[in-house]
Amino acid sequence: MQPSNSMRAQIGTLVVATSAIQLANGFFGTFISLRVAIEDFGATMAGLVLSSYFAGFALGALRCGRIIERIGHIRAYAAFGGLVVAATAAMPLWAEAWPWLVLRAVIGFGCSGIFIATESWLNAKARPSERGRVFSIYMVGTFLALAVGQLLIARAEIEAATPFNTIAALFAVALFMVSTTRAEPPQMAAVAKMPYGQLVRGAPISVVGCMISGFVTSAFYALVPAWMQGEGIERATIALFMLVAVLGGLVFQVPVGRLSDRFDRRAVLAALGAGFAVVAVALVLLPRSLPLVLTAAALLGGFMSTLYPVCVALAHDRMPADRVVAVSGQLILVSGLASVLGPLIGTSLMARFDIDGVFYFMAAAAILLAVVAAAGSMTTTPPAHLERPFAILAPQAAPLAHDPGFSDAPTSPDPIGPTFSEKR
Repeated sequence: MQPSNSMRAQIGTLVVATSAIQLANGFFGTFISLRVAIEDFGATMAGLVLSSYFAGFALGALRCGRIIERIGHIRAYAAFGGLVVAATAAMPLWAEAWPWLVLRAVIGFGCSGIFIATESWLNAKARPSERGRVFSIYMVGTFLALAVGQLLIARAEIEAATPFNTIAALFAVALFMVSTTRAEPPQMAAVAKMPYGQLVRGAPISVVGCMISGFVTSAFYALVPAWMQGEGIERATIALFMLVAVLGGLVFQVPVGRLSDRFDRRAVLAALGAGFAVVAVALVLLPRSLPLVLTAAALLGGFMSTLYPVCVALAHDRMPADRVVAVSGQLILVSGLASVLGPLIGTSLMARFDIDGVFYFMAAAAILLAVVAAAGSMTTTPPAHLERPFAILAPQAAPLAHDPGFSDAPTSPDPIGPTFSEKR
């Protein structure tokens, strides 16, 4: 049975709306890093403001699923989107450290809800035979929108209110698109619970990996643009650097995914951690010519973007099949909480050791992951890779159940599987 035109329109609307949101997010993440540096809140407060988004996002991973279950996907999407628009519009009206800390946390909570609603909706409504293609389009749209968002930095008036208005407008457009769609909400099903200790005991390497992934990613994207601006680097160059890092993340997805499916995921994870550490140290030691810096940016973005999904795939290999959704939700939370620490620790290090201290610390964290993963690979036999339909589990994905209405779905214990778990 072919999906109806209405179903295709729903999926297309969600993908386009999410691309608009990620365009705003890509711009917002770099812009707020530059703007906080201009506001001169001090190292500690700047770190808190930059971290508060991730704190709100982590809280959203805990609470937003229940809100969606209670009021439905469309109304929840509208509520979360309205929250983000209001908080973004309020920031230029109240340009002080503590209000921005609260407002950025609100934005993080709202964005978490938007992504949870979107990805669980797509997972529920896309037919099993088309889910891989749908989510591939969704991920390409996400990465490209994040990349294009970096280009807006080159023309932005960082000191003005215009960037906030642009971001709020992009969120409002996405909100309008989804709120006016003629869609049937997905059916919700109960999700099995799992004690947090079970994940730590069953997949400790995955937990460590998700923590380090959240830490280094948040530190990189929050602090590097601010440092570059402080060094007097042209805004167009900053935008190009961040653009290349995001595109590097896109390019690494398929080859690393295939390696992860073919070999012991722990060995792949160790290689990714070691690769990230080498490139981070090289950025400190090598001459900072534009070709070298852009090459390093692409490699760093590639290594960072693939740490999390490989960790998730490894966790699903080691945990019981009936705990897949719970595992996904807990790893989202672990990554989100670790992301709070990245800018906090990074701003303190940057105040004392400049950006070199941040890169060295990120390299040390990546080396720790490489050692832990390599030790696990050498001391225990690798778990069997689980076979399940291709699906996605990005850090912003939702631990929500999929619509059971498709009777032709292949037998599979999990409605939302990790990006790299498909057997190729």
